[in-house]
Amino acid sequence: MTPATTLSLTQAAHRQLLAHLFPGDGKEAAAVLVCTRVPEPRVRLLVKDIVLVPHQACSRRTENALTWPGAYIEAAVDLAESAGLSIILLHSHPTGYPDFSRVDDESDSEVIPCLQAAVAADHGSAVMLPDGRILARMYSRNGQVTSVDLVSVAGDDLRFWWREQIASPASRPMAFTPEMSKELGRLTACVIGVSGTGSVTAEQVCRLGFGRVIGIDHDHVEEKNLNRILNTTLADAQGAKIKVHVFADRINLLRAEPFFSPVDADVMTRRAVLTAAQADVIFCCVDKLRARMVADRLAEAFLLPLIDVGVAIPTRITPNGLAIAEVTGRVDYVFPGGSSLADRGVYTAATLHAEALEEADPAAHAEQVKAGYIDGMSEQGPSVITLNMRASSACVMEFIARAYPFRQQPNCSFARTRFMLAEAFEEHEAESAFPVRSTPLLGIGATEPLLGLPVLGHQERA
Repeated sequence: MTPATTLSLTQAAHRQLLAHLFPGDGKEAAAVLVCTRVPEPRVRLLVKDIVLVPHQACSRRTENALTWPGAYIEAAVDLAESAGLSIILLHSHPTGYPDFSRVDDESDSEVIPCLQAAVAADHGSAVMLPDGRILARMYSRNGQVTSVDLVSVAGDDLRFWWREQIASPASRPMAFTPEMSKELGRLTACVIGVSGTGSVTAEQVCRLGFGRVIGIDHDHVEEKNLNRILNTTLADAQGAKIKVHVFADRINLLRAEPFFSPVDADVMTRRAVLTAAQADVIFCCVDKLRARMVADRLAEAFLLPLIDVGVAIPTRITPNGLAIAEVTGRVDYVFPGGSSLADRGVYTAATLHAEALEEADPAAHAEQVKAGYIDGMSEQGPSVITLNMRASSACVMEFIARAYPFRQQPNCSFARTRFMLAEAFEEHEAESAFPVRSTPLLGIGATEPLLGLPVLGHQERA
């Protein structure tokens, strides 16, 4: 069963909170989280701002009690009030007690009503344990208390803390086991682009056991791409059927109840963006820079891990004619607050502008499409399914390595992976190899304009 309520924060925010809440003196400490939200149906709270309560400002700090001034709650209210954001009061349990105490309950009964009077939203409280695990709960305005099912941190590793397992720190599943599949059954994956690499990626995440898979693609099946899009037939091409609907029709036969949700829309639409925001991880399998830019912004705004995959077959001129220079694949793992696809040069303002000009000019666009997969060849039915499968497998394996670490080296060493099949060579670049530029999008959720793009903010709501 997928979590009804999730609290998500960045790796940087989690590290900041851990350092502040556990300064080494064995006493409780506090902070206030200001959270945006993902639009319904799923409740995802996104930590956008943090107000740290200075240790010296507290009138009382012991190993199991804490008293701190209301000025820091007022500072959080100032941040939350205009947009109606949620406030979560967070403190530490240095003793490791994995639940809310009677003192915590009494404190909430006094403070939460005041927060709800100040800001018309659901607010909550949370506890951090010495190893960084977090448990949280929310109070609705009608007085109902709801446990946060899942607290997630997207960073070099993907961390998932389930409320019912919070007392068992060693309960994380091992990679490639039934326990991994069971946990995946509670998570949602989004695949942007369900074509060459995308159909292979979607097939893998479906069969791995994700509880829900969202597929986004507006294009239709053509005969020329039947040799590289899984689950397609000649009848689909002749009927010009939408790719995601074809995929959904086939893959949903895998289980008793439908679990693959097709979105037949361009990713540069409000409908696509808000549906993708319901996921726990995004796999970007597109060949357009603009689509990659949207996925990049999605990851930042909704605090989602993003895995982007691409393939290429560069050629060279020889005395005997055109020849393959290399057969390459690239996988980039991006987490919110780390280096983005833009930071890594996957796209730039100039290349986005050039792509837009080509699409605006039908003749130029036709020439671009004519180039196909293989540089210098107008081949529209290339035999690249094996290359796509190689790249897509690396893409999904990257997720598994992050959520269920099994590498002998730390995951931070694998921000980008490139393989070159002609040279039989694979290389990796660390997260530290890329610049990280600050972004105003981090954790903004569905703040208008959506993703900071006016074209999305002014569209009709789906």
